[in-house]
Amino acid sequence: MSTGLLKAEQGRGLAAGFAEPVFDSQRAFRAAMDALANPGRISPVPAPIAGAPVPAAAAAIVLALCDFETSLYLSPSVVARHGATEYLRFHTDAAMTSDPAAADFAILDLQADPLSLAAFAQGTPEYPDRSTTIVAITASISEGAPLRFSGPGMAKHADLRVAGLPDDFSDQWRANRARFPLGVDLIFASEEGIVGLPRSARLIEGGR
Repeated sequence: MSTGLLKAEQGRGLAAGFAEPVFDSQRAFRAAMDALANPGRISPVPAPIAGAPVPAAAAAIVLALCDFETSLYLSPSVVARHGATEYLRFHTDAAMTSDPAAADFAILDLQADPLSLAAFAQGTPEYPDRSTTIVAITASISEGAPLRFSGPGMAKHADLRVAGLPDDFSDQWRANRARFPLGVDLIFASEEGIVGLPRSARLIEGGR
């Protein structure tokens, strides 16, 4: 059986990915890069996906960022979603890993999974880009305890409100920022769209 036919057989019964794979993936990729370049700014995902076993914005970003050269970590709640592992494996071709410290990308749900930034790949001094970008599903990117950041991509500061962040998130983020240029990047995804928080952002107000 040819590779194309095998992949088609494997994908039978799965929800569809992008309607226009090349163009929609490019649009979603640009949206993710724009979110990380402009922290705190809520952006719609221009190529949402209907019927995916994970929320549409999160699915679009993961499908745009991951490919056969990347590794992807799925949190326990994502694995527990019916068909999610098969869907994400099929549409990304990424190597699935159960070790967050070995992941290029990760997807988790803030309402169901613990968030430990230090558990993910931090990069190395020689290759700081070899760290994890976390796509975090959340109920809202406009509600939650206010946090204010400064840094690149912000005229003066950026305000962030994300539902479901753990109580110690501010401490975790300060530790993540202290490792710069190492450390993880975050993209929060909800029905409202996405918002980015790169490792370069410094927490200046909010939290403990």
